[in-house]
Amino acid sequence: MSVNDPLPWISPVCALIRDAVARNIPVIGHCLGGQLISKALGGQVTKNPVKEIGWGSAESGDDALARHWLGDMASAASTIFQWHGETFSLPPGASRLFANAYCANQMYVLGPHLGMQCHVEMTPEMIATWCEQWADEAIAVADQPSVQTPEEMLAQISERLPVMRQLSEQLYSVWIGGLQR
Repeated sequence: MSVNDPLPWISPVCALIRDAVARNIPVIGHCLGGQLISKALGGQVTKNPVKEIGWGSAESGDDALARHWLGDMASAASTIFQWHGETFSLPPGASRLFANAYCANQMYVLGPHLGMQCHVEMTPEMIATWCEQWADEAIAVADQPSVQTPEEMLAQISERLPVMRQLSEQLYSVWIGGLQR
């Protein structure tokens, strides 16, 4: 699905996001969630130049914002998981945290809010389910360098997931720190 689809719940969700941001309540979104945050805050969601499906990497800068959100992982390539054909623009005032050759906006921050195109929340079970349910989508574009087959994704879980888990723990720890007590 797309945030551009005429679904009845998209407008109320965008209003909820805007309300949370206005109240300085940290918002976080993965993939469609990152797209919803972008749209709610004035960004656009459009077709990405290519589909990204499977394991990949993204790079961050080495500025104060990257060091705040990524700690020791700033300015290094990080392992991420992808499954998308669309992407978001940065909403006004947001800063890009991650990018790669296939998708310019992998992750952004706007104050305590975190929007991601990638999926750092994945578990082995989620990956296996997606590979089973959406295998046809991946296989149909597996000739693209930004796409892996389900077999490749599954075979790399034990190598890549622990590395990505470090990234997710770092990001979630900073995001959680923004919650008011």
